Amino acid sequence: MKLTVWTYEGPPHVGAMRVATAMKGLHYVLHAPQGDTYADLLFTMIERRNHRPPVTYTTFQARDLGSDTANLFKTACLEAYDRFRPQAMIVGASCTAELIQDDPGGMAETIGLPIPVIPLELPSYQRKENFGADETFLQICRHLARPVEKTAHPSANLIGPTALGFRHRDDITEVTALLEDMGISVNVCAPYDATPEDITRLGAAQFNVLMYPETGESACRWMERELGLPYTKVVPIGVGATRDFVAEVAALAGTEPKFDESRLRLPWYSASVDSTYLTGKRVFLFGDGTHVAAAARIARDEMGFEVAGMGCYNREMARPIRALAREYGVEALITDDYLEVEATIEALAPEMILGTQMERHIGKRLGIPCAVISAPVHVQDFPARYSPQMGIEGANVIFDTWVHPLVMGLEEHLLTMFREDFEFHDAAGPSHHGGHAPRVLGETEAAHRAEKAPEAAAPASSVEVVWLPAAEKELKKIPFFVRGKAKRNTETFASERGQSEISVETLYEAKAHYAR
Repeated sequence: MKLTVWTYEGPPHVGAMRVATAMKGLHYVLHAPQGDTYADLLFTMIERRNHRPPVTYTTFQARDLGSDTANLFKTACLEAYDRFRPQAMIVGASCTAELIQDDPGGMAETIGLPIPVIPLELPSYQRKENFGADETFLQICRHLARPVEKTAHPSANLIGPTALGFRHRDDITEVTALLEDMGISVNVCAPYDATPEDITRLGAAQFNVLMYPETGESACRWMERELGLPYTKVVPIGVGATRDFVAEVAALAGTEPKFDESRLRLPWYSASVDSTYLTGKRVFLFGDGTHVAAAARIARDEMGFEVAGMGCYNREMARPIRALAREYGVEALITDDYLEVEATIEALAPEMILGTQMERHIGKRLGIPCAVISAPVHVQDFPARYSPQMGIEGANVIFDTWVHPLVMGLEEHLLTMFREDFEFHDAAGPSHHGGHAPRVLGETEAAHRAEKAPEAAAPASSVEVVWLPAAEKELKKIPFFVRGKAKRNTETFASERGQSEISVETLYEAKAHYAR
């Protein structure tokens, strides 16, 4: 483990919380020290849930370590049962509590509660959050799911959606609609909104729809082996993948594929004149393996982008992402170090980033547009509106989400081109305010600009290079999505030739040099 400002995944007990919080009638007793209760904020603040996670903490303190912390855990279990009366309980330890080796599972067995108590063995120092969610749901299925009579009509289970998942709530609605169009009902959706009693009915379906391999594949493999439930391999994110998913489901259910494309707008927009300026834009993709793989196909085959690089932070998906990267002619970046991701993005200098909230911050710093495609995300990526990633409407949402940063950037580029215009120059007031009154800089803002001016001209090379005013003005005419690269190339060109000043002539000489 290491200290860091940002992290793509929390420890595995946070993954267990995601499963517990998504379900109903399940309670999680977590052996954890005081201070490990921060995870409540993830669900109530970031996901904007109206209730706190169903988690009871033992919250032992330093003075308790010299006494019997095991008794604290047993007491917490009994009090949680008396207060919440859950249908089932999962028990485990946080990464800190794991060090004292109290064995929560063994202790819970000795209490004799009248409900199933499921112990979790989550290696906090080897694995992370997505593994924790996957393993937790697997153990719940192993303890509760049994072979049962099949439903009379074709039905499927939706497997994988959890709390704090990227658009999981809306993806469920979209996938349910795709199945219903083919006459297939949803037997159980789990973990999201499922109860322990629902888990016992998983075997009644004809097959499973694996929505998110990161959090549901282990359970699907177990159900295929123990309950005879095959599962889908295609994740329906994007137009092509949704068509493939419908065909796969039809084959599993023995029915005719039905795909109502009347609401599908992405193909028309992608083929329109207005979107042709997107063609060939170089994009870098980073996130969880499932969303990166889906985004790569959409970017290349449906949007006409060029995939300049890709990677994922969850090492469980390293192998498929490396194989996919080879197909796209790039090298996969498998890391959970955001500084390494930032260095790669800076070196590749893409026109757009498709990533997590980490990459959104990186894009701000580097001046590169970014659209979020994967968790981890912040509160703005849990919108109140219907905003899925999967299915027909998901394809429309993705198009809007990806194009928006580029369109806004194009507007910025046009404003820059007309910077000397009476309406758009820096001293002019906002055009939507009456009078177009010149804006007077306050002392603080003027001082701030004066401080920043030398930094903007600071070169990336060892030789100090200064941009002449005419060259800076010409640089601003270059479109925003290649301006950063042009600036770096020009400074390198000047530095290598020992030039301390960059003129308009230097800018165009550098352009000719790198165009060869």
